[in-house]
Amino acid sequence: MSETIQPGALYVVSTPIGNLNDVTRRAVQILGEVDLIAAEDTRTTRILLDHLGIRKPLLSYYQHNEHRRVPELIARLGAGESIAVVTDAGTPAISDPAFTIVRAAVAGGIKVIPVPGASALLAALVVSGLPTDRFVFEGFLPVKKGRKTRLERLKQEERTIVLYEAPHRIRRTLADLLTALGDREIAVAREMTKKFEEVVRGRVAEVIERFGHKEPRGEFVLVISGNPEGFRGNEKSSLKEDADHGEETE
Repeated sequence: MSETIQPGALYVVSTPIGNLNDVTRRAVQILGEVDLIAAEDTRTTRILLDHLGIRKPLLSYYQHNEHRRVPELIARLGAGESIAVVTDAGTPAISDPAFTIVRAAVAGGIKVIPVPGASALLAALVVSGLPTDRFVFEGFLPVKKGRKTRLERLKQEERTIVLYEAPHRIRRTLADLLTALGDREIAVAREMTKKFEEVVRGRVAEVIERFGHKEPRGEFVLVISGNPEGFRGNEKSSLKEDADHGEETE
């Protein structure tokens, strides 16, 4: 069922992460009827739009120009234009541009409408073979400053951990995970939904050896088992704090 495009509304539209057939019928309608599409890379989005037979004005909106673009987009929304924001692949604002414009729209009383769809982190999580009932998404680890601190915090995390990583850093990240978290169970998903989709499962040390024999290519999602002692350790700490404050504990 089609919907009426709302004037002055910001649509946050998910697009395929690889396989173009994963685009939803709703996304096709929204992209075809809004007044403007704000895209992370207009060239990439044009390929998708050409595939769908859609011709719409495109405006670049990416990490290094978003603070400059936001006032312009908010003004156009305020004037009654409907705008869709998309990224190169997947769901906007998940380790991709969109948070800044969404926050500004919310602050300005502008309606923000999600158009759900593909997400690399969820695709990798559900095929990982690791617990999915509770997980934490950490995006990309810091490249330099704060990296060691972040890993130390994750060491105590009892939930399944999901990370993104670029191919040229995957070996370093796997080595850092082994050092900081130990030889945990891990699933490394590569090129999800694409022709060369691959999921490598095993212990961190085993996966390191696997990627040591060939040059890593594609975008990666890492799904890592949580620390089974993490909750127990936090619980003990919490009980001690309650006792220190004179509260009853069982």
